[in-house]
Amino acid sequence: MRHIIATGLKHPTPVELIMTEKTPDLQGPVCPVPKKHTETIMLGHGSGGKMMADLIKDVFYSRLENEPLLAGNDAGVVELTDGLCLAISTDAHVVSPLFFSGGDIGRLAVCGTVNDVSMVGAVPLYLTASFILEEGLDIKILEKVVESMSKAAEEAGVDIISGDTKVVAHGEADGLYISTTGVGLLDSRIEIGGSKAKPGDKVLVSGTIGDHGIAVLEARGELGFKTQLESDVAPLNHLIEDIMAVSKNIHVLRDPTRGGVATALNEIARQSGVGIILDENSLPVKPAVVGACEMLGFDPLYIANEGKLLAVVSPEDADMVLVAMRKSQYGQEAAVIGQVEAEPAGRLLLKTALGATRIIDVLAGELLPRIC
Repeated sequence: MRHIIATGLKHPTPVELIMTEKTPDLQGPVCPVPKKHTETIMLGHGSGGKMMADLIKDVFYSRLENEPLLAGNDAGVVELTDGLCLAISTDAHVVSPLFFSGGDIGRLAVCGTVNDVSMVGAVPLYLTASFILEEGLDIKILEKVVESMSKAAEEAGVDIISGDTKVVAHGEADGLYISTTGVGLLDSRIEIGGSKAKPGDKVLVSGTIGDHGIAVLEARGELGFKTQLESDVAPLNHLIEDIMAVSKNIHVLRDPTRGGVATALNEIARQSGVGIILDENSLPVKPAVVGACEMLGFDPLYIANEGKLLAVVSPEDADMVLVAMRKSQYGQEAAVIGQVEAEPAGRLLLKTALGATRIIDVLAGELLPRIC
C-alpha cells in the first residue's frame, strides 16, 4: 500500500490519502478541453458547464421557448391563481455506482428534485418517479433503492404519488436509471431566481463543497484512493424554510450540482448581469477534498454537490441568514464566501489566498461523468 501526502494552501496540515497498488488513470473520467461539438452528443454535454449550456440553448430553448423555461432556474414557475404559483422540476439520475458512501441513486433522486423545487422558494409537496431497469438487475438492489427513496421522501415531507417502470435488455441501462418530477406551491409575492442578484448582496454557501463528487469518485475504485468522505446528498427544503423565515431579502437560491459552485455562480452572474467576487480564504473545503483535488488536478469549485446550496442575500440580512443556516442539520458549516458587485458584469472572480484575483469560468468539458 502506497501513501501520498497532499498539502493545500488553506490546510497546512498534510492530508493523507491512502492509495492502493493500482496506478491512477487520471485521464479516465476527464474529457479534454472540448472543441465545438454540434453534430453528436459527447460526455461533456452532461457536465453542467459550457457544453451543456450551449446544448440547452441551441437545441431546447430555440424550440421550446416559453417564459418559465427561459428563466433558467432550477424549477419552472407558473401562476395558478392570484397569489399562488406552481413550481415544477424534473431530473434524471444516472449515477455510477448505484451505492456510494453517504447515499445511493434512490436518495439522490428524491433529494435532487426536492431541492430543485425548493430553490425558487417553493414548498415541495409531491414527486413522481420513473424507473428504467436493466434486465438482470437483482430485485434486492431495487428494493434497497426504493426503501432509500421512501426514507428520503419521509425526511423531506413529500409523497411519491405516481410512477412508471420500463425494462431494457441487458447491457443497455447500466443497472438502473431513475427520473423524478417534483411539484410544489409558491407564494406569488416571493421572487427568488437567478436574475435577482444585486450589487452589494452577500454570497453564502450552506457547507463544505466537493464532498459528493469525491465520495462518488472514490466509490468507483478507479483512482485507487480512500478517504473518510461521505456524500452530502440531503433534502434542503427545511433549511430553506428556516432561512426564509428570518429574511424576506433572499434574492437567489441555487444548488451547485454538476459543474459545482463555480458554474452555478457563473450562471447567476450572467442571469443577473453582475459580477461576483469570491474569497478563497472563506471557502469551506474539507482537507480530504483538498488533498484529492490536488492529487488529481481538480478544483473543488467545480466538483458536484448534492446537499449544499448557494444563497445570494441582501447585506443587511446576511448575518441573520447565516445564523439560521448554522442552526440547521445541513447548514452547520455555512459560510459567507463572497459578494456581488456591479462589475465585471457576467463574471465570477476569485480573490486567492496569495492576494491575487483571477477569473473563474464555467466548466469547459466533463470533469466527473455519471456523478448524479
